[in-house]
Amino acid sequence: MSQNKETLLFVNGVSKRFGGLQALNDVSLTIERGQVYGLIGPNGAGKTTFFNVITGLYTPDSGEFVLGGVSYKPTAVHDVAKAGIARTFQNIRLFSDMTALENVMVGRHIRSRSGLLGAILRSKGFQQEEAAIAKRAQELLDYVGIGQFADYKARTLSYGDQRRLEIARALATEPKLLALDEPAAGMNATEKVELRALIERISKDGVTVLLIEHDVKLVMGLCNRVTVLDYGRRIAEGTPAEVQRNEKVIEAYLGHGGAKTAAEATAA
Repeated sequence: MSQNKETLLFVNGVSKRFGGLQALNDVSLTIERGQVYGLIGPNGAGKTTFFNVITGLYTPDSGEFVLGGVSYKPTAVHDVAKAGIARTFQNIRLFSDMTALENVMVGRHIRSRSGLLGAILRSKGFQQEEAAIAKRAQELLDYVGIGQFADYKARTLSYGDQRRLEIARALATEPKLLALDEPAAGMNATEKVELRALIERISKDGVTVLLIEHDVKLVMGLCNRVTVLDYGRRIAEGTPAEVQRNEKVIEAYLGHGGAKTAAEATAA
């Protein structure tokens, strides 16, 4: 695998073991700037483990990690966020008793400059920065389509709007790469259409997206390139059309002698 000036994330030879389970085995991928990049595979394939490794939740056993031409070590979540990777979670993780605005402000504070002393003393600089953070948080709520709920407690929002709120909070960190872990999980058909439009907008506005998603139809219609994992190994990588024709992908989803067409396999 190689890098070029358009490479945003370069991950090479990533492995992760949990006791006797080899969750990831020499996984590599390259994501170019501006792409919506899909990561799919059957249950237990290692997709979320991969996400957790590149975002600092899990420490890898081996691997090379380069973001925007700069090597980084995914050993701490806050360091990875500062490097430029933000993520959402398969199971929504919001501060349920805080307002939507406050949730987004939390994400924005990673880029603040005032520090602990300024917060304690309530300095003029701190107050000005807090006002700017609140303004930007409101802009992001408007951007994802829930600006009218800024003062609502997060727990009172609908499921789909909570998903949007989590995306807004991730965007508040000013990421180079937005990693979305099954954002369509639990959504109805209308919400999925709206989610696709939002992800397309985020990509067009300059943020590269890495997407884990069980809704393979959504992935195939949205992503520029796709990697497929199975039992912790990468078994295919390419455009959606190439992946859908790949016999290893068909076998991974449906087993030997399964689908008549690759489209049926990846839609299974």
